[in-house]
Amino acid sequence: MPKLKTKKGVAKRFRRRKSGSIKYKSAYVGHLLSGKAKNRKRRHKSLAGSVSQSDLSAIKKQMPYG
Repeated sequence: MPKLKTKKGVAKRFRRRKSGSIKYKSAYVGHLLSGKAKNRKRRHKSLAGSVSQSDLSAIKKQMPYG
């Protein structure tokens, strides 16, 4: 049976934690930051979410090796 390919877009956006859950970074802090308030930028930089249980299996299938 051939190896499973990792979906590169998913691998760049998500990281697997030791516990097995998957985390992701908050959006809206990539570029065009000059027009945004300090509070807003700081809040988004610190936010990292966890993937919900309903989406977890789909993302794990797309990242078979971590």
